[in-house]
Amino acid sequence: MSANSIIHTDGLPFIELITVDSTNNYAMQQVQTSAIQHGTAWFAYEQTAGKGQRAKQWHTMPGQNIILSVALNTNTLPVFMQFYLSAAIALACYDVFSKYAGSETCVKWPNDIYWNDRKAGGILIENIVRGNKWQWAVAGMGININQTAFGDNAANAVSLKQITGRNFDIIALAKELRGCVYDSFKQIATDKDGLMARYNSVLYKKEKQVQLRKENILFNAIIKEVTPDGRLHTEGAMWDSFGFGEVEWVIAG
Repeated sequence: MSANSIIHTDGLPFIELITVDSTNNYAMQQVQTSAIQHGTAWFAYEQTAGKGQRAKQWHTMPGQNIILSVALNTNTLPVFMQFYLSAAIALACYDVFSKYAGSETCVKWPNDIYWNDRKAGGILIENIVRGNKWQWAVAGMGININQTAFGDNAANAVSLKQITGRNFDIIALAKELRGCVYDSFKQIATDKDGLMARYNSVLYKKEKQVQLRKENILFNAIIKEVTPDGRLHTEGAMWDSFGFGEVEWVIAG
């Protein structure tokens, strides 16, 4: 154990890091160089170079929020099932946040956590694939818990404290989240159809009209569902199906 870490073992290793560039970077390094147990989690009080989707940075105040990465052994899953993992991790985050924030919580495609029209958390999953073998995934999760002031780049952010007025024990919540991730991951093998059905049941703006942008073209569309290959299906526009990165939300930010 280094001076920068505190290790808890309550069935599965849970490692607290005082400061780190990125929990995902750290976890990926450990997975590639060490004998890591499935479900091992790394929590950081401070992250100096957090990563978000599409090369965006994730900024968070030290000691205020959940910054967590969990290593998952995926060697029994085919590579084409990667979106099931994305849905499983999103639902784990949804379960923890909605438990305290209520029914206004939802999942914005592909895997952001929203409360009403405000962003509560984001997910970045990085994979180790060799040949056609999906060996490991590292699920990185950032969820706003006790932070109440956000910069101009996160104008639509929201935290549990802002919603509830309460301070939360971030370590206890992070451990609760790791447990939900562990359980949700198992559902990929046991009930993947049920997993996708639940994901679509909490989908942000489902059956509502939103504004989207594709190739600098703005258009309105009604959100219908997300398919197991991760494509967003819509109605009422010149396109009716989108892969991740093909379209941007305009109203939701």
